Amino acid sequence: MLERVGAPLVVRDLDLAPPGPEEVLVKVEAAGVCHSDQHYLAGDLKCPLPVVPGHEGAGVIEAVGPGVTRFRPGDRVCLMWRPRCGQCRNCVVGRPALCEAAGIMVGSGGLLDGTTRLSAEGEKVHHLLGVSCFAEYCVVSERAVVPVPDGVPPEIAAIAGCAVITGVGAVLNAIGECAGDGVVIFGAGGVGLSAVLGAVLAGANPIIVVDVVAERLETAERLGATHVVDASAADVAAALADIRPGGAEWAIEAIGRPDTLETAFEALRPGGTLVAVGLGKVGQTFNVPVNLLVQREKRVIGSLYGSANPLVDLPKIFELYLAGRLPLDLLIGRRYRLDQINEAFADLTGGAVGRGVIVP
Repeated sequence: MLERVGAPLVVRDLDLAPPGPEEVLVKVEAAGVCHSDQHYLAGDLKCPLPVVPGHEGAGVIEAVGPGVTRFRPGDRVCLMWRPRCGQCRNCVVGRPALCEAAGIMVGSGGLLDGTTRLSAEGEKVHHLLGVSCFAEYCVVSERAVVPVPDGVPPEIAAIAGCAVITGVGAVLNAIGECAGDGVVIFGAGGVGLSAVLGAVLAGANPIIVVDVVAERLETAERLGATHVVDASAADVAAALADIRPGGAEWAIEAIGRPDTLETAFEALRPGGTLVAVGLGKVGQTFNVPVNLLVQREKRVIGSLYGSANPLVDLPKIFELYLAGRLPLDLLIGRRYRLDQINEAFADLTGGAVGRGVIVP
């Protein structure tokens, strides 16, 4: 539980109410350690406090609330931090990552009805993004779970629900057709490495990854990157120009830093597109040269949650994993107990290789 911004997380017993109408109780088997959670811990992003973090998880349904018909106890599920209401304009036009109901959860720190199932000695404790899976159990909306097929380990199902769908989706959904095009990926964390896998699936070439951690770059090469650039030791702009003279058709920024966004924009060839994936501090901005934007017809777009339709895309990801087309096991880093949660975030901010996973 996060009691106040900047404070260490505390592990304690909380009261968890049973699932309400159209909700399910999930026993958490694995939860990914994501930079988005770190943003809330540091105060870069705001949420009601106190709160139980964790938005990337998987587990087994133990109980269902009234009105739940699609799931039953014993079902293995992946948790989604962007459930779809199915009724707002964004859901109807096929952009559920932008579902308007998400604002209810973010603003209230509750579930889709705006209320919480968590409490401590009678005092309200909030959910993060309607999930809160840094816990042994969580109650979520049935709209926030996707079935997981046999053969997909809990750790893989967990990271698929955020890092993988965000990175792979940034390529397959936000970029689309890019066979033979150059793609530069800034950041080799869980999302950036997943974008490498998406670029390989799409047939991009070259696939260039930029990071400051040598071990992360080595992992990127194992996943299919054709070139890597160590930004701690090289002039990134010069290195990219050597690899892809004239610039790349596509750039994905998976860090959320103004300086890397600006470098990514500069690395584009005329007509190229920068896909911004990483989150930064609230209100943070970056500079775009107006004349380069106009005269070279460069584009800057955002991609939230891989611009995905998770009910369609997550089953595809699981199928590709089982078919050996997505080697997601290579993304898994260190496993932690729940009482090692602060160590997990220290490793994350220190440049740990692979996606850390909490195993409650």
